[in-house]
Amino acid sequence: MIRRRSRPSPTWRRFLRNQAAGIAAIDMLVVASAAFRLLYVMINLTDDRTRLCDSNPTASWLARQITDAFPWDTAPGYLLRDRDASYGQDFRQRADAMGIAEVVSAARSPWQDAYVERVIGSLRRERLDYIVIFNERHLCRVLSSYTDYYHRSRTRLSRDKDCPDPRPVIPPGSGRIVAMPQVNGLHHRHERLAA
Repeated sequence: MIRRRSRPSPTWRRFLRNQAAGIAAIDMLVVASAAFRLLYVMINLTDDRTRLCDSNPTASWLARQITDAFPWDTAPGYLLRDRDASYGQDFRQRADAMGIAEVVSAARSPWQDAYVERVIGSLRRERLDYIVIFNERHLCRVLSSYTDYYHRSRTRLSRDKDCPDPRPVIPPGSGRIVAMPQVNGLHHRHERLAA
């Protein structure tokens, strides 16, 4: 048989890149405050936003959040979520009205929603495990500073050790290296200052 020089079909990675614009993933994160009050955070992986809810999230609150997250014609074709009871009838009706097909993961299967679970794990390991949250406003500031760090400074191997907001490469002889504290000094970003 004659060997083909190119692949007969696209690779799995190429397929996922082509379909990524039409897929969103959401999940809930629970954070206990210093007063032992439970604060709920909704993580939406498509638009890189986090939403804060101070009490038990209801299906109507989640339905409003999904409408705010995907205004007008920006709704994805598919929404990956887990089997949380908070996603009630109101949420399902709103998603259906927006033309979003829900893909519900199997029970007790976090690996089926791996990317959003990875974001939650990174948030816990890199930030929330080291501080005590006082109230909703404090949690909003912490989430905001971590989101800024996550997109502008945290490098990833999948992006050739760059962050989602790319930085210019500065040649070694252009100045001394300075560490700039981020996320209240928990992490640092190193840059060269011009001489």
